[in-house]
Amino acid sequence: MAAKEFLSAVSDRSVIFIRAMVGAVFLSEGLQKFLFVAQLGAGRFAKLGLPHPELLAPFVGATEIICGILLLLGAWLRLAVLPLLVVISVAIATTKWPMLHAQGFWAAAHDGRADYCMLMGLLFLLVKGAGSWSLDAPRGKQASAKPD
Repeated sequence: MAAKEFLSAVSDRSVIFIRAMVGAVFLSEGLQKFLFVAQLGAGRFAKLGLPHPELLAPFVGATEIICGILLLLGAWLRLAVLPLLVVISVAIATTKWPMLHAQGFWAAAHDGRADYCMLMGLLFLLVKGAGSWSLDAPRGKQASAKPD
């Protein structure tokens, strides 16, 4: 896949619904890391045993805010999905895997449903692209007009 094709969008307008869901959740979660530092930001990261929580939490929060906005706009969507895949994978590994081992499948499945939906939504967007109602759409038209 060429770089221009990777950054392009498909001509499907319905992708906007997945972009809105995933982008809004990550934007909200990123903002909350700054609004509720002790509960959801550095305090939570410290409780989880993550290194340098006072630096890591704002970094993750800013990443979620910036990439969440990019998802909502459909701008550089596939590039914005990549750091969010890292964020959600680390979230699952540090919170849901321990719960799975300590409390069992059903507790982890219940508590992890939003993480699972975000992971699947990100994978969908990575495969599908931003859709025609996006800022990436003009690049998609240029890529499809270019002869092979």
